[in-house]
Amino acid sequence: MTKREKIKQSLLAAVPKDAINQFLSKDKTPVSVLLLSLLVGVLAGIVGTYFEIAVHFVSETRTDWLKNEIGGVVPLWLAAFIISAALAFIGYFLVHKFAPEAAGSGIPEIEGAMDGIRPVRWWRVIPVKFFGGMGALGSGMVLGREGPTVQMGGAIGRMVTDIFKVKDDDTRHSLLASGAAGGLAAAFNAPLAGIMFVVEEMRPQFRYSLISIRAVIISAVSANIVFRYINGQNAVITMPQYQAPELETLWLFLLLGGLFGAFGVLFNHLVTLSQDLFVRLHKNDRKRYLITGALIGGCFGIMLLYLPEVTGGGIGLIPTITNGGYSATILLLLFVARIVTTMICFGSGAPGGIFAPMLALGTLFGYAFGLIAQSLFPELNITPGMFAIAGMGALFAATVRAPITGILLVIEMTNNYYLILPLIITSLGAVIFAQLFGGQPIYSQLLHRTLKNEKLRQKDLPSDPH
Repeated sequence: MTKREKIKQSLLAAVPKDAINQFLSKDKTPVSVLLLSLLVGVLAGIVGTYFEIAVHFVSETRTDWLKNEIGGVVPLWLAAFIISAALAFIGYFLVHKFAPEAAGSGIPEIEGAMDGIRPVRWWRVIPVKFFGGMGALGSGMVLGREGPTVQMGGAIGRMVTDIFKVKDDDTRHSLLASGAAGGLAAAFNAPLAGIMFVVEEMRPQFRYSLISIRAVIISAVSANIVFRYINGQNAVITMPQYQAPELETLWLFLLLGGLFGAFGVLFNHLVTLSQDLFVRLHKNDRKRYLITGALIGGCFGIMLLYLPEVTGGGIGLIPTITNGGYSATILLLLFVARIVTTMICFGSGAPGGIFAPMLALGTLFGYAFGLIAQSLFPELNITPGMFAIAGMGALFAATVRAPITGILLVIEMTNNYYLILPLIITSLGAVIFAQLFGGQPIYSQLLHRTLKNEKLRQKDLPSDPH
């Protein structure tokens, strides 16, 4: 072999090695980060799943105790009032006494933490949100469990970084985001929605990198595996499975999206307005705050007896709606009533989320819209249930401004994969119209409000004379 051939052969042999080294140099994902994200996901899955079980246990135990033990001693309505007031009191007390940042959804707090402008006191937030949420949701108030699970998941991410003394800021950020994704995946049995929620809705705060994306995916998947291992693999909402709608009906889905876009802007405004009204009512005084919360919980305990459709998160109501249990008039009345009850419960500062109430509202109006369209256009092959599912995604998209997350969330929760096209049309229409009307994403509004109130409180504090 000549010297020239030896040089050529050595160069050829070096090419694959250099290519491999170059590829590896681009991917320096520390295995430790991935392992920690796996741990975060497992813990978020455990906490989120058992939070759901605990809330269900409190709700069922409350009902059974009310009927079997107390109902014969005192009037049923009074017993319902007392039990729900006590449960709500626990939630409000824990929040006001130990962790004010655990009030409400908690998602804006995680977004603020990802931006570095809000603290994460995980040692307070996790127990307060867990047990406070059990009380508030168990009392029958119109709240969802997804906000608490996202906040607890994010807090678990920060807990893991503190326990393992992680100093790298990007790693701490990635694990915080991973916990939030795992929390949502465990709340709704929706791993794709959990991933996309962080990537899409939290995009102003999320630091995009290969490491962070992989950490979020690992956490969401592991949290969802834990959820399915404990609760089974069935969809969260049991409802009919629909085929793709006729192409001639797609314009109706765009119209529905436009209506939800306008309503989404109004809904977000009502949320912040209700919160401001409650602050004026209790003035952040503990006694007034607790009395107000206990009275709200007690009233919802009574409504749980006589008007159960306007209480609770609303996930259990969705199958009844989509199975044709109500007329269009009743659905619209329930829609208005649940708007009011949602504002009362969420605006009061109770530890609970707003995802589930929004999904119920979207289902109510969407199914009513489908029934009306069916009567107006009998020549079209219209199935009202399709509009109910599209409405779920549309209201989420209009308020949260995360259409892809809303689409994935609804599909994963209902297993209606054939409705992907109408969901895209409705959700996109909702976002476009919401932007035209000048609305802002709900969680951004809530975070801005929190920061504004924090500054006002600091101004009102007496200055140190020394």
